[in-house]
Amino acid sequence: MANMPATVTHTTFKNAISPGLDSLIIVASPQALIQPLGLLRLLQLLSTSMAFSLVLYMGAWMGPMGSWCLFSWCFSFAMTLIVLAMEMTGLQSRLRLSWNDFPITCACYALLFCLSSSIIYPITYVRFMSYDYVRKYSVCALIFSCISCVAYATEVTWTHSRPGGITGYMASTTGMLKVFETFVACVIFLFLNNPQLYTKEPALEWCLAVYIICFVLTMVIILLYLGKCTNILPIPFTTFLTGMTFLCVLLYTTIIVLWPLYKFSEGFQGIPHREMDSSCTYKHANSVCVWDRQLAVTFLTGVNLVAYIADFMKSS
Repeated sequence: MANMPATVTHTTFKNAISPGLDSLIIVASPQALIQPLGLLRLLQLLSTSMAFSLVLYMGAWMGPMGSWCLFSWCFSFAMTLIVLAMEMTGLQSRLRLSWNDFPITCACYALLFCLSSSIIYPITYVRFMSYDYVRKYSVCALIFSCISCVAYATEVTWTHSRPGGITGYMASTTGMLKVFETFVACVIFLFLNNPQLYTKEPALEWCLAVYIICFVLTMVIILLYLGKCTNILPIPFTTFLTGMTFLCVLLYTTIIVLWPLYKFSEGFQGIPHREMDSSCTYKHANSVCVWDRQLAVTFLTGVNLVAYIADFMKSS
């Protein structure tokens, strides 16, 4: 009986990323780096690492705002590195983790963090620098931050608009809204890093409690999806999702009234005009005066309320 020639079949998985662009997903192989999505993530790693390396090298990150920018770039770099390492090693198949949700969640957070740094860093730090080599390094870091924004936005767009592909909840509109809501809450916490902004009145302490409660509830929903734990609740998860979103809408509705009332109304010892705040009479790098912080929190509260309303309408 003649020996039959042996043949080896290499199996690959073809996944459409966006119209006109296909990415060959090779599991547990370094070849994943030379695919379109792999090359994009290498660009993300390069741009974020250059941003925080330049800032660290020059020590141009003092104060809460500078620390936020540095953390944003480091966080984005770390998340991208984890995603890329897990794809190259195939480790995601051994973990109880929704791989349809994890990469897009990381990309959405990285996009928002890098975008915030690209706005906050020049406004609160770079524009106050003298025209020397430190400023040049800082501007270069800002350029790399903007490049990272484009790279992360491209990945989010590819994943969100994937035609006919299998995508998870976090790639949907409501999933991305969840990411946006928690991120806005983080920025609010950044502007509320001074306890004097909320410890004078019980109503302001209630506002802080609402920010924390809504952040935790939304974060729990994200983690349940990432950990494939949506079936552990005694009630249908869609009911829980709608109820939590509606609760956040109600809670944010209270603070959109209380916060500006106590901060900008003279009848509640607020400061209606910026010129009346003594901390805004001087300017220095990496600082935001009290009145500007209060205004930023008011604006972000309104933004998050709109996001929760849109989220509730989509999920109900």
